[in-house]
Amino acid sequence: MRTGTGRRGGRLAVLLGFLAVLAAIPARAQTTTGTLRGRVLDDSGRPVRRSLVELWQANASGKYPHPVDDHDAPHDPNFMGKGQVLTDDEGRYRFVTIKPGAYPWQNHAFAWRPAHIHLSLFGNAYAQRLITQMFFPGDPLCAIDPIFNSVPTAGRKLLVADLDLQHGIEGVALGYRFDIVLRGTRATPMGL
Repeated sequence: MRTGTGRRGGRLAVLLGFLAVLAAIPARAQTTTGTLRGRVLDDSGRPVRRSLVELWQANASGKYPHPVDDHDAPHDPNFMGKGQVLTDDEGRYRFVTIKPGAYPWQNHAFAWRPAHIHLSLFGNAYAQRLITQMFFPGDPLCAIDPIFNSVPTAGRKLLVADLDLQHGIEGVALGYRFDIVLRGTRATPMGL
């Protein structure tokens, strides 16, 4: 997994946060690859520079790579399920990952969590810590998900990524955009 930032031509460039584990023999995660990019902004719309963005998620079958996940779904040995990257001077971040699968969670009859990605961020101060979830556009399971629906209606749209084809990888990966605002009236809902 590659993380962090690097210098190229005198400019700070965000390196990709790769989530597919490279074993001794390089292999790909067992699903479609996608990119997730966005910006981390403060309450005035200014970029939050060099903010640590952490991501964790289930694999394409809806299984987390964690010993307490007892969901009867296949484990993907080529997918680690987490990554970290620092935002650049414009507050931008980018991950190359997979679309996670839905999974049952026994909260109510026929309960399934929609495909989602967990994000944790630090702004320029501890008070700017945000933990949230990002959902995919058009997922019908959002309508019955108690976590998604715990957010007031106006805030739910802030939790859904935008399809962003031009920033995918042609012929390889769909692109999604998810901007995150740490505070203020346009703040991304947190505590999810």
